[in-house]
Amino acid sequence: MEVILLERIESLGQMGEVVKVKSGFARNFLLPQKKALRATEANRKVFETRRVQLEAQNLERKGEAEKVAVTLDGLSVALVRAASETGQLYGSVTARDVADAVTAAGVSVDRTQVRLDKALKQLGLEPVRVQLHPEVSVLVTVNIARTLDEAETQMKLGRALDREAMEDEFDRVTAAAEEAAPVVEEAEAENAEA
Repeated sequence: MEVILLERIESLGQMGEVVKVKSGFARNFLLPQKKALRATEANRKVFETRRVQLEAQNLERKGEAEKVAVTLDGLSVALVRAASETGQLYGSVTARDVADAVTAAGVSVDRTQVRLDKALKQLGLEPVRVQLHPEVSVLVTVNIARTLDEAETQMKLGRALDREAMEDEFDRVTAAAEEAAPVVEEAEAENAEA
């Protein structure tokens, strides 16, 4: 089936192009979402009369999306999930999970705008693309961890905590506590005398 695109669609083409798509894709997605018109002579004339209006609306939506993109650029959201010792999640992180976390961070995003290129099934930092407009997308870092403390540590390290990194962090915290112990004991002794 041939359709006239009413907006830019990433895998198909630009606004105004006549493209050939599968009938089911056109009937079930493009036409109901008002992203395309059937490519008939009558619809071609209708599109040409509305072209300027559609381009103006597209520019307006693009401008709004660019404003939101400035807010989202560089955003990092933490998701706490249960995982095995090897870092394998019990389940996976979905587009809805990412959208909810970004919305909780202060920017309203729909799950359909989140583009997951692969399944997120491991602990760590993952860049996820958020498509705000067909021409505007931004990367958001999703920090998947077992706890919020672990998420903070992962952000500092810039990578996932593996068993070795967790042991190193434990050793560092233990050494800091051992160094602070004499000072704490001395302070407690002074308070007891006073």
